[in-house]
Amino acid sequence: MHMMKPVTDPLKIFLVAGEPSGDALASKLMAGLKQICDRPISFVGVGGPLMKEEGLDSLFPMEELTVMGVAEVLPKIPALLKRIKQTSDAAINCKPDMFVTIDAPDFSFRVARKVRHARFPKIHYVAPSVWAWRSGRAKKIAPLYDHLLTILPFEPAYFEKVGLPATFIGHSVIETGAASGNAEAFRTKHGFTSDQPLLMLLPGSRRTEVVKHLPIFKETLDLVKSEVPEFTLVVPVIGKTTDIVENALNEWPFSSVVIDSSEKYDAMAASNIALAASGTVGLELALASLPCVIAYKMHPVTAWIARRLIKLPYVNLVNILEDKEVVPEHILENCLPEILAPSLIRLFMDKEARQKQVDGYASAVKALGVGEKAPGIRAAEVVLATIASGHKPDKTKE
Repeated sequence: MHMMKPVTDPLKIFLVAGEPSGDALASKLMAGLKQICDRPISFVGVGGPLMKEEGLDSLFPMEELTVMGVAEVLPKIPALLKRIKQTSDAAINCKPDMFVTIDAPDFSFRVARKVRHARFPKIHYVAPSVWAWRSGRAKKIAPLYDHLLTILPFEPAYFEKVGLPATFIGHSVIETGAASGNAEAFRTKHGFTSDQPLLMLLPGSRRTEVVKHLPIFKETLDLVKSEVPEFTLVVPVIGKTTDIVENALNEWPFSSVVIDSSEKYDAMAASNIALAASGTVGLELALASLPCVIAYKMHPVTAWIARRLIKLPYVNLVNILEDKEVVPEHILENCLPEILAPSLIRLFMDKEARQKQVDGYASAVKALGVGEKAPGIRAAEVVLATIASGHKPDKTKE
């Protein structure tokens, strides 16, 4: 007779994250699970430093997976295929109580496809942006998972109509502390007067992004300097981008201070405006009420494809949520110094333009779940409820 596991046995959760943003989301989910679950939990899978802090034993360094864009990925395909097989084999051998992939769809969905016949429940955290491009993906992933956790309020409907239950759990950015930075502490620590203009520079979280953006940002700032001569750059860095940023700034003719991510929110509170690569940081800037200009450059091949696939007029989530351009965004072929610089100069010079952006931010962040239960807890509740329901995937689905 098959014996049920005693409830005192540890829950086994297999997690797969492929980039820093996913590492952050998964770590909050792990913390949430430990907080609300009355059983011990063991975590296995693939993740980064934040997940390791919460107790994950990673199969291999997550950094191997942080590649983006068609042209950038092609040379790494053999290594990625090997990691997909290694991860799916490990999940099947582990027989976890729950399998959770977090974002990184190119990697996550390939692993999920390989484990689709395994008898454990499967959840994906962060919906693919089917509302922006490739809407057919909703139908493709529906058979792979039992539940989807979404970070934007309008996403569940896209997946429920193709048979995949989905729950909006709030955007993780609201858990970050971005809204509570200490401007005075930052300026005091770095010796800035209260009226010293500070421009925060956020060139991206991936090496490929940083390498593409830094030369464009430098030329942009050369143009800004003609109108705003005395600004100082504040540049937060993470992990493997640190050396690229520091080496570039040493050559630049601007006063600058490089900080690590622990000071990022204080720096946001202290800065006057920001120039940022498009990404989750756009929402952190919104929570911090820091007016910004959004930029993004891709490899020309990737950009050509993106232009033909993307259905939306905006990439910045504040603009998408508000359905208007609250934040100036200059991407792909418009990511040029002569286009970026006037937007930055206007924000520096025009108090009304800054205030208009801050007002737009307030409405957008409310829609993301500010004031509700923390997303990490809400995600953990769905995971535990799915395990408790004993639901197993329908093996006839392909």
